[in-house]
Amino acid sequence: MTAQTASVSTQASVSRWRRYRPDQQWEAYLFLLPSFAGFLIFVAVPVVASLALSFFNWNLLSPPEFAGIENYTQLLTNDRVFRKVLFNTFYFIVTIVPLQLAFGLLLAVALNQGLRGLEIYRLIYFMPVVTTIVAAALVFQWFFNRDFGLLAAAIWELGAATGLPIRPPDWLNDPDWAKPAVVILTLWKNSGFTMVIYLAALQGVPSELYDAAKVDGASAWQRFRYVTFPMVSPTTFFLMVIQMIGAFQLFSEAFVMTQGGPAQATLTIVYYIYQMAFEFQRMGRGAAVAWVLFIFIFIFTLVQTRLQRRWVHYEAGGES
Repeated sequence: MTAQTASVSTQASVSRWRRYRPDQQWEAYLFLLPSFAGFLIFVAVPVVASLALSFFNWNLLSPPEFAGIENYTQLLTNDRVFRKVLFNTFYFIVTIVPLQLAFGLLLAVALNQGLRGLEIYRLIYFMPVVTTIVAAALVFQWFFNRDFGLLAAAIWELGAATGLPIRPPDWLNDPDWAKPAVVILTLWKNSGFTMVIYLAALQGVPSELYDAAKVDGASAWQRFRYVTFPMVSPTTFFLMVIQMIGAFQLFSEAFVMTQGGPAQATLTIVYYIYQMAFEFQRMGRGAAVAWVLFIFIFIFTLVQTRLQRRWVHYEAGGES
């Protein structure tokens, strides 16, 4: 009976294959055409065009003039603003990425303890993620205002209550405080996303590992260090990569809240691209900055991919 069933199944498959005609593949291509056309028009062609444009000088009014690698050489050798932009961008990377990972993991571990009303806490912490960044930046602009902001009022009240000469800093007009203000806004905006991803990873850790660690006398810190963190290390690697790319592309926070100031203290690479292309009408220089940004992101992502073999632990049967 089994042999007969297998024979019938084989004959049916052969029959379906005979009915298939390669000349009907155009139907599949027809369904793929809208997505493929959108990719060509809005992604592939602009990328190639920006690469070609980076070798020209063009102000949107006069015809483009071929400049060779002049845009790149001036950018890397004579542009002091670009050096400051690089410093600002790397500052945001080394502050935002570790703090966001740590804060998101801390929230996820806290919410993974079987608390009542877990869904409400998730909603509260995730709400900033779906909030429009422009609206959030405008709110934080008032929050950090030295004269009328809530933070300044709280600091004045603290100084009056303690009798100490405490004065609120001028967050948005002081180069030393403007960067931390942007970092705080970014952490508030994106930590909920990190928390949700970590929470999903924590709920996939087998409880038997924690039970075995408790039997062996491991403390809470030891369970976190030797059980929790290794098990969520693939998630940490994923979040580290996408958050590093996001920090490289930081724009809206500085654009709305500080306008790149004061004294270019919050001017980022993407903001500099915007200035070059749409404020100064130097399209070739802006395209060159964009491709330098691409090279930085590519190198950093490649380095992280190579280094992850040393600290990312996969389940049995995967790579480590």
